[in-house]
Amino acid sequence: MGQIMKADIIVAGGGVGGTAAALSAAKSGKTVIMTEETNWIGGQLTNQAVPPDEHPWIEQFGCTQTYREFRNRVRNYYRDHYPIKASARNKERLNPGNGWVSRLCHEPKVALSVLHDMLAPFVSSGKVTILHKHKIKDAQVNGDHVESILVENEETKNTFVLNAPFFLDATECGDVLPAADIEYVTGAESKEQTGEPSALDEADPLDMQSVSVCFALDYLEGEDHTIERPRDYDFWKEYKPDFWPDKLLSWTHPFPETLEPWTRDLFKQEGRTIIDSLWLFRRIIDKDNFEEGTFSSDITLVNWPQIDYWLGPVFEVSEAERNKHIEQAKQLSLSFLYWMQTEAPRPDGNKGYPGLRLRKDIVGTEDGLAMPYIRESRRIQAEFTVVEQHVSPDYQSGVTGEYFTDSVGIGSYRIDLHPSTGDRNYLDVSSLPFQIPLGSLIPKRVKNVIAAGKNLGVTHITTGCYRLHPVEWNIGESAGYLAAYCIKHGLQPTEVRNNEKLLKDFQNVLVQEGVEIDWPQLEAR
Repeated sequence: MGQIMKADIIVAGGGVGGTAAALSAAKSGKTVIMTEETNWIGGQLTNQAVPPDEHPWIEQFGCTQTYREFRNRVRNYYRDHYPIKASARNKERLNPGNGWVSRLCHEPKVALSVLHDMLAPFVSSGKVTILHKHKIKDAQVNGDHVESILVENEETKNTFVLNAPFFLDATECGDVLPAADIEYVTGAESKEQTGEPSALDEADPLDMQSVSVCFALDYLEGEDHTIERPRDYDFWKEYKPDFWPDKLLSWTHPFPETLEPWTRDLFKQEGRTIIDSLWLFRRIIDKDNFEEGTFSSDITLVNWPQIDYWLGPVFEVSEAERNKHIEQAKQLSLSFLYWMQTEAPRPDGNKGYPGLRLRKDIVGTEDGLAMPYIRESRRIQAEFTVVEQHVSPDYQSGVTGEYFTDSVGIGSYRIDLHPSTGDRNYLDVSSLPFQIPLGSLIPKRVKNVIAAGKNLGVTHITTGCYRLHPVEWNIGESAGYLAAYCIKHGLQPTEVRNNEKLLKDFQNVLVQEGVEIDWPQLEAR
């Protein structure tokens, strides 16, 4: 059966949403047990090695106070611990990597340190307990209530029964949902189901966005750091999807918005823009920000179209099938690296960049590959589901999406869907700055489980704009406050949402804690 552990709130999953949920619940005075399958908390920010994808206003507004604190702490970590040039140190908006994808491109390990620092007072006081390398195995359910979840330490195989009044699912794939028999949706819905213009004609529950196994590189010209030829290199070298303009291992891929072929370079070339350089895309260390000799090279993270893996889903399949696809995704990433080192065409007419060095230390793994970046989760059948019409400029007349009276946060990002396991190309369409409705965090039936990550009530389409770092943080943070509020007042989440007085009171709590629940006045874009 396993040892019993009790807390006020169990947070399953220690990614971006889970960490934010544990932090807000502990700040509310509640005890928290947070599980995490890997060695690192932080998800996208850390062990998946994805620098923050954010909206244009992130430096002024459009995120929670604690997410802004996280961003400030990352910048101060570099100022306090790294030999930064004065010209960079004095920049209010220091960007350590100067990658163009984000105003804050940083190393995963720095984010990890900052997150642990933010949780440290609560861990030391016993408010928060983190169980690394623990995976959900089962759940005990009584009617419409989850009584406990069973987790197993993947190294020792010891099991623990986690009891609490509330359970927050912040796992990368929504793993609490099947374990507790909570109704959920996967894959792509149909137009008939959602009315969304971008939805499929027929639903496909196994049609999910690709996953990516990211890795970090630096470049030492004149040196040879070529890795061993990957086992599956011959397959990936010749692989050409029907919807792709060239072989996957090439510099050419579809431009996401138009699907026209886009040929890019590894390094910036004269006469071309910075977005044509893959190296500058997610660069996390710009060596010119630091004192001479600190870094021998820039460091960049490879999360590029060439490593998107869509040959099969990594959940809603058997454990063996999941493991097979994750291993194949790793082989794709290694094959792309090997291709770049040995065969990639160069502007000077030569082939290969053997000076590309796999930086295993940056992601903290023996093989140098990050944990799989999973863009799409199981999604609860929620009290309210956000569909494309709620956020599309084709359906909304203003400069923001539909107004939700039960808002518990805000976010903004394009609907950005990567190639999928259904052999579908990018879907990249406009969306308006949006709100996060409380109803999307609450399952229709089960009373004491709250979505705290990408598993909220969205569709395959709208997960494309609700899945990014500041939004996932906001979802988790609001879920943690909601659970704490319900415990304090002896309520269920659905009671808070559906009682005007209670809803307003809870929203006031969020606002007092620095959660923005509505957008300020924005000019039309």
